[in-house]
Amino acid sequence: MKKTQAKNEKHFKSLNIPKPPEPTQREEKLPCELPKSTKDDPQAAKRLEEIMKSPSYISADNDYDFLRDDSVRGVRLQIDYLKTELLLQKYGIEKTVAVFGGTRIVEKAEAERHLEKARNAYEKDPTSKILAQKLKIAQSVLQKSEYYNIAREFGRLVGNSGEGPCDCRLTLMTGGGPGAMEAANRGAFDVGAKSIGLNISLPKEQYPNPYITPELCFQFHYFSMRKVHFFKRSIALVAFPGGYGTMDELVEALTLVQTRKILPFPIILVGKEFWKNVINFDFLLNEGVIDFEDTELFWYAESAQEIWNGILEWHVENGTPLH
Repeated sequence: MKKTQAKNEKHFKSLNIPKPPEPTQREEKLPCELPKSTKDDPQAAKRLEEIMKSPSYISADNDYDFLRDDSVRGVRLQIDYLKTELLLQKYGIEKTVAVFGGTRIVEKAEAERHLEKARNAYEKDPTSKILAQKLKIAQSVLQKSEYYNIAREFGRLVGNSGEGPCDCRLTLMTGGGPGAMEAANRGAFDVGAKSIGLNISLPKEQYPNPYITPELCFQFHYFSMRKVHFFKRSIALVAFPGGYGTMDELVEALTLVQTRKILPFPIILVGKEFWKNVINFDFLLNEGVIDFEDTELFWYAESAQEIWNGILEWHVENGTPLH
Protein backbone atom coordinates (compact mmCIF):
# COMPACT_ATOMS: atom_id res chain seq x y z
CA MET A 1 0.00 0.00 0.00
CA LYS A 2 2.89 2.36 0.85
CA LYS A 3 4.51 1.64 -2.50
CA THR A 4 1.25 2.48 -4.28
CA GLN A 5 0.91 5.73 -2.31
CA ALA A 6 4.52 6.74 -3.09
CA LYS A 7 3.95 5.95 -6.74
CA ASN A 8 0.80 8.11 -6.82
CA GLU A 9 2.65 11.03 -5.15
CA LYS A 10 5.49 10.77 -7.70
CA HIS A 11 2.98 10.78 -10.55
CA PHE A 12 1.15 13.80 -9.04
CA LYS A 13 4.42 15.80 -8.79
CA SER A 14 5.28 14.96 -12.37
CA LEU A 15 2.12 16.75 -13.49
CA ASN A 16 3.33 20.02 -11.90
CA ILE A 17 0.07 20.41 -9.96
CA PRO A 18 0.37 22.19 -6.57
CA LYS A 19 -0.32 20.07 -3.52
CA PRO A 20 -3.83 20.70 -2.08
CA PRO A 21 -3.63 23.22 0.77
CA GLU A 22 -4.41 22.32 4.38
CA PRO A 23 -8.20 22.85 4.64
CA THR A 24 -8.33 24.94 7.83
CA GLN A 25 -4.87 26.35 8.57
CA ARG A 26 -2.50 28.58 6.61
CA GLU A 27 1.27 28.50 6.92
CA GLU A 28 1.33 32.29 6.92
CA LYS A 29 -1.26 34.43 8.69
CA LEU A 30 -3.33 36.85 6.65
CA PRO A 31 -2.85 40.55 7.43
CA CYS A 32 -6.34 40.74 8.89
CA GLU A 33 -5.40 38.10 11.46
CA LEU A 34 -2.91 40.46 13.10
CA PRO A 35 -3.96 43.60 15.03
CA LYS A 36 -2.53 46.97 14.20
CA SER A 37 0.92 47.36 15.75
CA THR A 38 1.09 49.71 18.71
CA LYS A 39 4.60 50.63 17.61
CA ASP A 40 3.07 52.76 14.86
CA ASP A 41 0.03 53.91 16.88
CA PRO A 42 0.06 53.50 20.69
CA GLN A 43 -3.73 54.08 20.84
CA ALA A 44 -4.61 51.42 18.24
CA ALA A 45 -5.14 48.60 20.75
CA LYS A 46 -7.54 50.67 22.85
CA ARG A 47 -9.56 51.76 19.82
CA LEU A 48 -9.63 48.22 18.49
CA GLU A 49 -11.02 46.96 21.81
CA GLU A 50 -13.80 49.56 21.67
CA ILE A 51 -14.68 48.56 18.14
CA MET A 52 -14.86 44.84 18.91
CA LYS A 53 -17.01 45.47 21.99
CA SER A 54 -19.50 47.55 20.04
CA PRO A 55 -22.98 45.93 19.66
CA SER A 56 -22.76 46.56 15.93
CA TYR A 57 -19.81 44.13 15.70
CA ILE A 58 -21.80 41.18 17.09
CA SER A 59 -22.85 38.88 14.25
CA ALA A 60 -26.59 39.06 13.67
CA ASP A 61 -27.23 35.41 14.61
CA ASN A 62 -25.50 35.95 17.97
CA ASP A 63 -26.94 39.39 18.71
CA TYR A 64 -29.72 38.70 21.22
CA ASP A 65 -30.82 42.33 21.49
CA PHE A 66 -31.08 42.61 17.71
CA LEU A 67 -33.06 39.39 17.40
CA ARG A 68 -35.47 40.56 20.10
CA ASP A 69 -36.11 43.89 18.39
CA ASP A 70 -39.68 44.41 17.20
CA SER A 71 -38.51 45.06 13.63
CA VAL A 72 -37.13 41.50 13.45
CA ARG A 73 -40.40 39.87 14.50
CA GLY A 74 -40.98 38.50 10.99
CA VAL A 75 -37.68 36.63 11.07
CA ARG A 76 -38.45 35.25 14.54
CA LEU A 77 -41.81 33.99 13.30
CA GLN A 78 -40.09 32.24 10.40
CA ILE A 79 -37.50 30.43 12.49
CA ASP A 80 -40.06 29.62 15.20
CA TYR A 81 -41.94 27.72 12.49
CA LEU A 82 -38.99 26.38 10.52
CA LYS A 83 -36.99 24.61 13.23
CA THR A 84 -39.89 22.36 14.15
CA GLU A 85 -40.89 21.82 10.52
CA LEU A 86 -37.44 20.62 9.51
CA LEU A 87 -37.21 18.21 12.44
CA LEU A 88 -40.69 16.79 11.82
CA GLN A 89 -39.66 16.16 8.21
CA LYS A 90 -36.39 14.59 9.35
CA TYR A 91 -38.21 12.04 11.53
CA GLY A 92 -40.79 11.21 8.88
CA ILE A 93 -43.83 12.69 10.63
CA GLU A 94 -46.57 12.67 8.01
CA LYS A 95 -49.77 12.77 10.09
CA THR A 96 -50.55 13.58 13.69
CA VAL A 97 -53.37 13.10 16.16
CA ALA A 98 -53.58 16.21 18.33
CA VAL A 99 -54.59 15.72 21.97
CA PHE A 100 -55.52 18.61 24.24
CA GLY A 101 -56.66 18.59 27.84
CA GLY A 102 -56.35 20.23 31.20
CA THR A 103 -53.01 20.35 32.99
CA ARG A 104 -54.92 19.72 36.24
CA ILE A 105 -56.37 16.39 35.06
CA VAL A 106 -53.89 14.29 37.05
CA GLU A 107 -53.61 10.60 37.81
CA LYS A 108 -55.60 9.24 40.74
CA ALA A 109 -52.75 9.02 43.26
CA GLU A 110 -51.81 12.66 42.78
CA ALA A 111 -55.45 13.76 42.90
CA GLU A 112 -55.89 11.89 46.18
CA ARG A 113 -52.88 13.71 47.66
CA HIS A 114 -54.37 17.05 46.64
CA LEU A 115 -57.70 16.07 48.17
CA GLU A 116 -56.07 15.05 51.45
CA LYS A 117 -54.23 18.36 51.61
CA ALA A 118 -57.44 20.31 50.92
CA ARG A 119 -59.36 18.28 53.52
CA ASN A 120 -56.74 18.88 56.20
CA ALA A 121 -56.75 22.61 55.51
CA TYR A 122 -60.55 22.75 55.67
CA GLU A 123 -60.72 20.79 58.94
CA LYS A 124 -58.41 23.36 60.54
CA ASP A 125 -60.74 26.20 59.51
CA PRO A 126 -64.22 24.84 58.63
CA THR A 127 -65.71 28.34 58.57
CA SER A 128 -63.62 29.39 55.56
CA LYS A 129 -65.70 29.54 52.37
CA ILE A 130 -62.56 29.55 50.24
CA LEU A 131 -61.23 26.37 51.87
CA ALA A 132 -64.65 24.75 51.50
CA GLN A 133 -64.63 25.57 47.81
CA LYS A 134 -61.07 24.27 47.40
CA LEU A 135 -62.18 21.01 49.02
CA LYS A 136 -65.02 20.65 46.50
CA ILE A 137 -62.64 21.42 43.64
CA ALA A 138 -60.19 18.77 44.86
CA GLN A 139 -63.04 16.24 45.01
CA SER A 140 -64.05 17.16 41.47
CA VAL A 141 -60.47 16.80 40.21
CA LEU A 142 -60.29 13.35 41.78
CA GLN A 143 -63.46 12.32 39.95
CA LYS A 144 -61.94 13.51 36.66
CA SER A 145 -58.74 11.52 37.20
CA GLU A 146 -60.42 8.79 35.15
CA TYR A 147 -59.79 10.99 32.10
CA TYR A 148 -56.06 10.60 32.77
CA ASN A 149 -56.49 6.86 32.34
CA ILE A 150 -58.54 7.32 29.18
CA ALA A 151 -55.95 9.68 27.67
CA ARG A 152 -53.16 7.24 28.52
CA GLU A 153 -55.02 4.34 26.94
CA PHE A 154 -55.70 6.45 23.86
CA GLY A 155 -51.98 7.21 23.61
CA ARG A 156 -51.31 3.47 23.57
CA LEU A 157 -53.82 2.96 20.76
CA VAL A 158 -52.26 5.66 18.60
CA GLY A 159 -48.77 4.41 19.45
CA ASN A 160 -49.64 0.87 18.38
CA SER A 161 -51.20 2.00 15.10
CA GLY A 162 -47.95 1.98 13.15
CA GLU A 163 -45.49 -0.73 12.21
CA GLY A 164 -43.29 -0.39 15.26
CA PRO A 165 -41.48 2.22 17.36
CA CYS A 166 -39.58 3.61 14.36
CA ASP A 167 -42.73 4.18 12.30
CA CYS A 168 -43.52 7.86 12.79
CA ARG A 169 -45.85 8.37 9.85
CA LEU A 170 -48.78 8.74 12.25
CA THR A 171 -47.68 10.18 15.58
CA LEU A 172 -49.44 11.45 18.67
CA MET A 173 -48.99 15.18 19.35
CA THR A 174 -49.81 17.12 22.52
CA GLY A 175 -49.10 20.53 23.99
CA GLY A 176 -46.28 18.93 25.94
CA GLY A 177 -47.56 19.84 29.38
CA PRO A 178 -48.76 17.85 32.39
CA GLY A 179 -52.24 16.45 33.05
CA ALA A 180 -54.19 14.97 30.17
CA MET A 181 -51.38 15.78 27.73
CA GLU A 182 -48.88 13.93 29.90
CA ALA A 183 -51.21 10.96 30.00
CA ALA A 184 -51.46 10.76 26.20
CA ASN A 185 -47.68 11.03 25.74
CA ARG A 186 -47.26 8.46 28.50
CA GLY A 187 -49.52 6.00 26.72
CA ALA A 188 -47.39 6.21 23.57
CA PHE A 189 -44.30 5.85 25.76
CA ASP A 190 -45.80 2.71 27.36
CA VAL A 191 -45.79 0.89 24.01
CA GLY A 192 -42.41 2.19 22.88
CA ALA A 193 -43.80 4.62 20.32
CA LYS A 194 -42.54 8.11 19.67
CA SER A 195 -44.75 11.09 20.46
CA ILE A 196 -44.53 14.84 20.02
CA GLY A 197 -44.81 17.69 22.52
CA LEU A 198 -45.24 21.34 21.55
CA ASN A 199 -44.35 23.45 24.58
CA ILE A 200 -44.73 27.22 24.67
CA SER A 201 -42.29 29.56 26.42
CA LEU A 202 -43.92 31.44 29.30
CA PRO A 203 -42.72 34.22 31.63
CA LYS A 204 -42.22 31.63 34.37
CA GLU A 205 -40.08 28.54 33.78
CA GLN A 206 -42.04 25.42 32.94
CA TYR A 207 -41.21 21.79 32.23
CA PRO A 208 -42.36 19.45 29.47
CA ASN A 209 -43.77 16.17 30.68
CA PRO A 210 -41.17 13.36 30.86
CA TYR A 211 -42.86 11.01 28.38
CA ILE A 212 -42.31 13.00 25.17
CA THR A 213 -39.70 11.66 22.77
CA PRO A 214 -36.70 13.96 23.42
CA GLU A 215 -35.95 14.68 19.76
CA LEU A 216 -39.62 15.50 19.16
CA CYS A 217 -40.11 17.94 22.03
CA PHE A 218 -40.24 21.55 20.87
CA GLN A 219 -40.53 24.93 22.54
CA PHE A 220 -42.24 27.79 20.73
CA HIS A 221 -42.06 31.50 21.37
CA TYR A 222 -45.27 32.30 19.48
CA PHE A 223 -48.63 30.67 20.11
CA SER A 224 -49.48 31.27 16.45
CA MET A 225 -46.61 29.10 15.16
CA ARG A 226 -47.48 26.42 17.67
CA LYS A 227 -51.04 26.38 16.34
CA VAL A 228 -49.78 26.03 12.77
CA HIS A 229 -47.98 22.82 13.70
CA PHE A 230 -50.92 21.53 15.72
CA PHE A 231 -53.16 21.60 12.67
CA LYS A 232 -50.83 21.26 9.67
CA ARG A 233 -50.55 17.46 9.81
CA SER A 234 -53.49 16.70 12.07
CA ILE A 235 -55.95 14.01 11.04
CA ALA A 236 -57.94 14.34 14.27
CA LEU A 237 -58.26 16.51 17.35
CA VAL A 238 -59.17 15.00 20.71
CA ALA A 239 -60.15 17.43 23.47
CA PHE A 240 -60.25 16.15 27.04
CA PRO A 241 -61.75 18.29 29.81
CA GLY A 242 -59.64 21.40 30.27
CA GLY A 243 -59.56 25.12 30.81
CA TYR A 244 -58.71 28.19 28.77
CA GLY A 245 -55.88 26.58 26.78
CA THR A 246 -57.95 23.56 25.80
CA MET A 247 -60.94 25.72 24.85
CA ASP A 248 -58.67 27.99 22.83
CA GLU A 249 -57.40 25.13 20.67
CA LEU A 250 -60.86 23.55 20.40
CA VAL A 251 -62.60 26.72 19.22
CA GLU A 252 -59.70 27.42 16.85
CA ALA A 253 -60.11 23.98 15.27
CA LEU A 254 -63.89 24.35 14.99
CA THR A 255 -63.48 27.74 13.31
CA LEU A 256 -60.85 26.50 10.85
CA VAL A 257 -63.04 23.57 9.82
CA GLN A 258 -66.25 25.64 9.80
CA THR A 259 -64.70 28.14 7.40
CA ARG A 260 -62.91 25.37 5.44
CA LYS A 261 -59.64 27.16 6.00
CA ILE A 262 -58.36 23.63 6.55
CA LEU A 263 -59.78 20.33 5.35
CA PRO A 264 -62.31 18.87 7.81
CA PHE A 265 -61.07 16.26 10.26
CA PRO A 266 -62.60 14.51 13.28
CA ILE A 267 -63.02 16.63 16.40
CA ILE A 268 -63.87 14.57 19.47
CA LEU A 269 -64.89 16.00 22.83
CA VAL A 270 -64.17 13.52 25.61
CA GLY A 271 -66.70 13.68 28.43
CA LYS A 272 -70.11 14.74 27.18
CA GLU A 273 -71.38 15.93 30.56
CA PHE A 274 -68.36 18.20 31.01
CA TRP A 275 -68.43 19.73 27.54
CA LYS A 276 -72.19 20.21 27.53
CA ASN A 277 -71.79 22.42 30.58
CA VAL A 278 -68.79 24.29 29.19
CA ILE A 279 -70.22 25.14 25.75
CA ASN A 280 -73.95 25.19 25.07
CA PHE A 281 -73.88 24.48 21.35
CA ASP A 282 -77.69 24.18 21.24
CA PHE A 283 -77.96 27.70 22.64
CA LEU A 284 -75.61 28.99 19.93
CA LEU A 285 -77.71 27.23 17.30
CA ASN A 286 -81.02 28.54 18.65
CA GLU A 287 -79.59 32.05 18.85
CA GLY A 288 -78.78 31.82 15.15
CA VAL A 289 -75.05 32.40 15.53
CA ILE A 290 -74.11 28.96 14.12
CA ASP A 291 -75.83 26.66 11.62
CA PHE A 292 -77.14 23.11 11.98
CA GLU A 293 -74.18 21.73 10.06
CA ASP A 294 -71.81 23.42 12.52
CA THR A 295 -73.14 21.17 15.28
CA GLU A 296 -71.97 18.17 13.24
CA LEU A 297 -68.33 19.21 13.13
CA PHE A 298 -67.67 17.27 16.36
CA TRP A 299 -69.00 14.47 18.51
CA TYR A 300 -68.66 13.17 22.07
CA ALA A 301 -66.89 10.05 23.33
CA GLU A 302 -66.36 8.45 26.72
CA SER A 303 -63.59 5.86 26.23
CA ALA A 304 -60.25 5.53 24.46
CA GLN A 305 -61.48 2.77 22.16
CA GLU A 306 -64.58 4.78 21.27
CA ILE A 307 -62.40 7.76 20.35
CA TRP A 308 -60.05 5.68 18.19
CA ASN A 309 -62.82 3.71 16.47
CA GLY A 310 -64.62 6.94 15.68
CA ILE A 311 -61.52 8.44 14.07
CA LEU A 312 -60.94 5.33 11.96
CA GLU A 313 -64.59 5.15 10.84
CA TRP A 314 -64.72 8.88 10.02
CA HIS A 315 -61.72 8.57 7.73
CA VAL A 316 -63.13 5.51 5.99
CA GLU A 317 -66.36 7.41 5.34
CA ASN A 318 -64.31 10.39 4.19
CA GLY A 319 -62.33 8.30 1.71
CA THR A 320 -59.09 8.83 3.61
CA PRO A 321 -58.58 5.53 5.50
CA LEU A 322 -55.68 5.53 7.92
CA HIS A 323 -54.79 1.88 7.32
